[in-house]
Amino acid sequence: MSIDIFDAGTNGEGLRIGVVQARFNEPVCAALREACLELLMRLGVGEEDIFVCTVPGALEIPLALQKLAQTGEFDALVALGAVIRGETYHFEVVSNESAAGVARVSLDFSIPIANAILTTEDDEQAMVRAAEKGADAARVAVEMANLTASIASLGGGADDDELEDD
Repeated sequence: MSIDIFDAGTNGEGLRIGVVQARFNEPVCAALREACLELLMRLGVGEEDIFVCTVPGALEIPLALQKLAQTGEFDALVALGAVIRGETYHFEVVSNESAAGVARVSLDFSIPIANAILTTEDDEQAMVRAAEKGADAARVAVEMANLTASIASLGGGADDDELEDD
C-alpha cells in the first residue's frame, strides 16, 4: 500500500500553549500541572510561551478555555482538573458537563484542547493517574497543534473570501 500516513510529531518549539487548571482537589491538580509543564518544556515549548491560569473547579474550566481561545494567541490549550466520586449524583454532572464544555470550546474555536480532567472513584486513583495524565495532556496538545497547523496548510493558500468572490 502506498498511502502516506502523516505523523505530526511532538516538537513544541515555537508553539504557544494555554493551560487552565482547577484548584478543587488541589494536590491532584498540582501534580497534573507539574507533569504537564515539565513535559511541555522537554518537548521544546518555551517557558515564556506557556500561560497558566487557575479556576475554582472543573465546571469553570470551559469558560476559561473559551476566553483563552477567543484571544487567538494559542496553538493549543490544556484542561487540568480532578473530579472524584462522592456520595451524590454531583460527580456525574460535573464530569459530563465539564467534558462537554471542553469539547464544545475546541470545536467552536477550532483549537486543540487536551482534556486532562480526571474522573476517578477516589483520591488514591486520582493521585496514581495524575503524573501520567498531565504528561499525556502536554504531548496531546503539542501533537494536535502541529497536526492542525499542517492540515491548515493543505488548502493551497486561498482563503474562503477569495473562493466566495469567484
